[in-house]
Order: sequence, then structure tokens, then C-alpha cells
Amino acid sequence: MEPRKKGFGIKTVALVAFISVLIGIAITARLDITNLTGAQGFWKEAPPSAAVKTDSSLQAPNFVELAKRLSPMVVNISTTQVIKERPLVPFPEFKGPFDEFFGDDFNKFFNEPNREFKRQSLGSGFVINKDGYILTNFHVIENATEIIVTLSSDKKDYKAKVVGQDQKLDIALIKIKPDTDLPVAPLGNSDDLQIGEWVLAIGNPFGLGGSVTAGIVSQKGRVIGAGPYDNFIQTDASINPGNSGGPLFNVRGEVVGLNTAIIAGGQGIGFATPINMAKEVLVQLKEKGKVTRGWIGVSIQELTPELAKSFGLKEAKGVLVSSVTPGDPADKGGIKAGDIITSFDGKPITDLGDLPRTVATTPPGKDAEVKVLRDGKEKTLFVKIGTKSEEEAAAAEPEEKDTAPDKRLGLSVQPLTPEVAKRLGITDTEGVIVSSVKPDSPAGEAGLRRGDVIKEIDRKPVKNVRDYSKLVTEAEKNDVALFLILRGNSSIYVVVKPKG
Repeated sequence: MEPRKKGFGIKTVALVAFISVLIGIAITARLDITNLTGAQGFWKEAPPSAAVKTDSSLQAPNFVELAKRLSPMVVNISTTQVIKERPLVPFPEFKGPFDEFFGDDFNKFFNEPNREFKRQSLGSGFVINKDGYILTNFHVIENATEIIVTLSSDKKDYKAKVVGQDQKLDIALIKIKPDTDLPVAPLGNSDDLQIGEWVLAIGNPFGLGGSVTAGIVSQKGRVIGAGPYDNFIQTDASINPGNSGGPLFNVRGEVVGLNTAIIAGGQGIGFATPINMAKEVLVQLKEKGKVTRGWIGVSIQELTPELAKSFGLKEAKGVLVSSVTPGDPADKGGIKAGDIITSFDGKPITDLGDLPRTVATTPPGKDAEVKVLRDGKEKTLFVKIGTKSEEEAAAAEPEEKDTAPDKRLGLSVQPLTPEVAKRLGITDTEGVIVSSVKPDSPAGEAGLRRGDVIKEIDRKPVKNVRDYSKLVTEAEKNDVALFLILRGNSSIYVVVKPKG
């Protein structure tokens, strides 16, 4: 009887398969091969291991090696704009002694139609895809009729086309057709930046291409009035005209910011757009050419310590919802005026600028989790993100006769008639309208002004003058009174402190 041949059992096969998977993972990691999503395949993401905060990121790096390695990833951008300008016309119908010397040519010169001339400007950018996709500032390529990209590696010039642009974030995606694969700048994680960390700026200041400057992160989250989503990285790495659109690198060679703005006459004060904000819209720029932002339909205001106290809170954290548009996503999700939003889609909301930026970068159609404080208790709501165009300007204020002002508050009101409401551009006739405010009164110091519509006092509705008189009498007994007013198309809460 022949001995039975040994075969491979199920356990053996499973073990071999498991070992093969481990070997494959090891090889993949060694060769830096990863399964990329469509978005990650478009640009080069920095390896996760490089994004970990280390003490080395706070130490002076080898700038010589960094400059050699990173400079080829940066490009110079020159643009041409055609400007139409009417010539100076001091005397359009001039007839005088000059006619003796120049005749009709003199008047023809000063009355000719608009002339066109070309204007050149310079900027910077950096390669985010080997096939020629380049990221820069919107203001660098705005209204350009021709865009020329000069590579740092071989000084070759290429004509570029605009793929997508976003004026609000001041970024643009352009593309060239290079002769070979381009060196790509890896995009890092700007959220990991620390104040005091070393950074490197490379660009084309004053046309001096390939300039390298170093400094530190001076501050984060700067609001400088450049746009609705200000959240700049401030750095003392020298940034000058021509640096716009260039990269701000960390010491690991990852792009953490897009050099965008400077303060005129300032020394060591430059501002960069965090690269994470750009990454959130890059795919839309590539695929659609523009950015569609999220929107929920609320008006918000800063939660001051006085307002926080009026709402029975110990600290002023979050943003106060002053109004919710009926039928809009926030209304459908259950958000109400007077709610204090502390978290949106898993991200903490601590100050006024956090919510607009977070909502804007949340994909439309997503059900976002929203945490609010209502009557001192936390509630969790879900809002489906929508989209909408810009809001229109507020209506004009009315002109009506004053009534006798309240002595302790210093303001006078009158009924909100349908005629007055129509002139204000509103349909709701509940409330009273402020007809005058004494500048040095509690109402004036609180910011109330003529034309405001008072909707609530101390969270109680004001439907008419009778309600107002009753609630004001009650409010005057307290240290503070919480007013909800309608100003134009926006509602805001105001704390008034009656005088004793």
C-alpha cells in the first residue's frame, strides 16, 4: 500500500495568501505605490508619515538642500492684459490759436476714440501635476489675454490656459503642455502648522525669478479683509510683488500655503492661503472650472460675552444664529433663531469666521451634523447642504416722524405699517420700527439705529407697539435687555443696558 501523498490544506493556502499580502504591502510601501482616489491622483499628496509633527520641523533646516530640491517645482508667470483707455481730452471742442499751427490734426488727436494698450504683470506658481497643472493666485491671471509660464528647471516658456478660477479664495488652476514630465510639489497639511515653525517661500519677486526666502509662521487664522473666507497664514518670510501665487513650503518640502498678500510698507508681514483650503476646491476647478459652495440659509453674529450672559451661558464659544430663512436648508434641519452653533460637520465652531468657511467647503447635498445650544441644552441636528447665489443688498430706511423716546433706553418707535414694510422690502409687518435713537443713549451705544425693526425683547415676540411698551417696561427693571432686530435682510441680536 502506497503512502498517501500530502497535499496543501486550506490552512496552508490561507497562510500563504496572508504572507503574500504582507509582502505586497511591504513592496508597495517601499516603492511608494498607493491606491489613489481620483482627487489624489490629480495632485501629489504628501506621504502621511511626513505630515506628523516632529521636533525637527521646529529646528533650522538645511536651506541649501531644500532650495535645490524645491526650486524646480516653482514657475514664473507673466501675463498680458489689453487695457482700453480714452485719451486725455482737456478741451473736446477746442478752437483757438493752436489751429494756426496744427490745424484739424490737433483736435483729432484729443478727440480720438478709446485706445488699447498692453500691460504686463508678473507672478508665481507651482506644479501640482506632472502633466502641467499649475496652481497660482486668481489675481495673477485675472483678465489676462496671454499667460506665459517659465519653468525654473530649463527656462523654457510655455503658453498656459486657465482651467478654473475662484475669485473668493483668490486661486486659479492653469495648464501648460510640457515636453516632459514636470517635478511636482507635494501638498502638505496646513492644519499641522505650528506658530514659530520654519517655512520657505520661493517665487518671482519684482521679476527676480527663483528667489528663496526663509522665515517662520508668525500667526494663523488671520483675517485681513481680502475676502469672505479669510484665514491666512502670516509669515515673516519675505514676500513681495511677484511672489503672488508661489508656494510656502515647510521644512519637509511640502506646500503648506499659497503666497497671496502683503501689507503695503510692512516689513516681515506676508500672508499665505492655507493649502488645505485650496485642496478642498481643486477637483471642482479641474472638472467644472469654478467652485460651487455649500449654503444653509442663516444669518449669524458674534457671540459676545454680554450676549452669552443673556443666553445664560458661562463662556462665549460658538456663533449666534440671528435669523433663519423659511424653507431654506437650516430651517428644514430644525435650526432656529437664538440657537448657538458650536459644531458643524464634526468641526468646532468657535468664532464668527469658522461657520461660513466650514459650510462653504461642505459638499452640497451632504447631511451635515450640527450641534447647537438651545435654552442652555445641547441639541444635535442634521442639515442637508444646499447652494445659492450672493445675497442682495438691504432696502433703504424709511422716513417717518419720531414718537416720544423711552427715557431710559433713548429710542422711539412706531408701528410697522404695510406701506413702511414695503419701502423696507419686507413682507412681515409684525414688530415695531425704530424712528430715532439718541447717540449717547443705551440704545445708541448698543448700536441700534433708525430703520431697525424690533422683533423680540428678551426672547419674547414684539408684534406691535403695545407689546413693545409692555416688554420695554419689564426690560428696564433688569441690567441688560436682549433685542432681536431686523436690519435690511439680516437679523441680529443686540444687548441694551438701561441706565439706572
